[in-house]
Amino acid sequence: MNKRKFMTLLGGAAALPFEAQAQPPPPVRPLIGVLSPLSAASAARNIAGFRSGLRDLGYLEGRNAALEIRYGDGAPERMAPLAQELVALKPDVLMAGARSGALAAQAATQTIPIIVIAPDDPVVLGVAHSIAKPGGNITGTWFDYDALVGKRMEFLKLAMPALARVAVIVNPDDPTDALTIPRLPAATRALGVTLEQFDLPDVTKLDAVAAAIGRADVGALFVGDGPTLLSARTEITAMVARLRLPAMYGFREFAEAGGLMSYGYNLPDAYRQSARLVVRILKGDRPGDVPFELPARYELIINLKAAKAIGLTIPDSFVLLADEVIE
Repeated sequence: MNKRKFMTLLGGAAALPFEAQAQPPPPVRPLIGVLSPLSAASAARNIAGFRSGLRDLGYLEGRNAALEIRYGDGAPERMAPLAQELVALKPDVLMAGARSGALAAQAATQTIPIIVIAPDDPVVLGVAHSIAKPGGNITGTWFDYDALVGKRMEFLKLAMPALARVAVIVNPDDPTDALTIPRLPAATRALGVTLEQFDLPDVTKLDAVAAAIGRADVGALFVGDGPTLLSARTEITAMVARLRLPAMYGFREFAEAGGLMSYGYNLPDAYRQSARLVVRILKGDRPGDVPFELPARYELIINLKAAKAIGLTIPDSFVLLADEVIE
């Protein structure tokens, strides 16, 4: 090619519009929307578990899958607008955590497939016709809260055989804690324990709640496990430590933050489980035909360091029941 022809071709290329020379790459699909009820920091391990589950099944973010994540920061009222924001992006699948997330996602779309992590019976919640065959656009994981609340209270009594009165900390405005509250009286009556409820709808009121508990004649605490309280677990466990009271929590994250003990499902595992269900939908299964699942495992975590700090001796027979002991 002579110099004149080369310069002509070069000039023609330069005359092309910028968009024609450097088209942006097409968006990565499938697009998976994730609605977390927690803050980004509090949800970090859950989201890592979800990404790990996708990766194990061949879906790598940025290569052959994309994630759009929204965080509710522990505020149930944020979930509905965040769900609508995700639906507007037209994801191929939407994954939603907690009762507030499940209800917000259901209200936002009846067509986009939804995978939920819900604390109660999906039929009672109104998101499925049956557990075995949900029948709509929603499936996922659910938890038997009747058994779960009773077991937490039973473990608290085993750790403290002489326990007679328990203070319960909940956010009554949180849909997950709203499940816990009506189940507590039967659980405590069965163990010969009485309870007093302390509402914490706003974690900025933690000092006032702590003062009220300090004046009450209680031997231990039972802390709700809704997103509001889970997001504030560092502040709550610190408050409980100042009160020098034993406490039962719903998730291992509380025990890792300094709480005495927790019993519940493993959240990162539940998110990995959800990733597997998401992949089933991406490969062609309809959510209405995919049965709801129970969690892969529940775990009892005991923090002996926290027990020592408050001068509590936990029976060895109870410690032997733990899936993990923090020392």
